[in-house]
Order: sequence, then structure tokens, then C-alpha cells
Amino acid sequence: MLVLVTVGHVWQGEQKLSTWWGGSSPETKPAADAGPVNPLNPQGIKPCCACPDTKRARDECYMQNDADVANEKCKALVAAHVQCMRGYGFEV
Repeated sequence: MLVLVTVGHVWQGEQKLSTWWGGSSPETKPAADAGPVNPLNPQGIKPCCACPDTKRARDECYMQNDADVANEKCKALVAAHVQCMRGYGFEV
């Protein structure tokens, strides 16, 4: 059996078996229902992407302060970020 692989195609003898960029397309299935939509977060924003402004302020505060005083100095920024996250329906 002779199998020859060229750029983008697989040949067996004289018959082209497949192509990497085309050929038969995979079956497409309809999108499954994702379930109920959170009314507080209808866009489906993930926790890592929600509240970037309060997250940035909180993180900068922790970076600029020593660990022993950061919890106290950044308390208000942490509370603001938690409130923002809860506004999207996340349990923080």
C-alpha cells in the first residue's frame, strides 16, 4: 500500500483520501440550550472579566502596600469590588 502525504492532501495510490483544509465537513449540531440566563448578567460575563476597574484598583493597592498593612489599607477597594461582583450575580 502506497500512502503519500503532500502539503494539505493525503493520497493513497491514485486516490485522494482527504484534505486538511477541506473535504467532508464535520457534522454540525444545534447549540444546546445553555439553561436559564442570569438576569443580573445576561451577557454571560465570566468572573475573571467582570468589574475590571474595581479589580484593577484593588490589585494596585495590594501591589503598592506591604502585606502587613495591605488588608487594612485596601479594605474599601476590596468591598467595592465585592459589591460590583455581586451586582453581576456572583457569590463572593
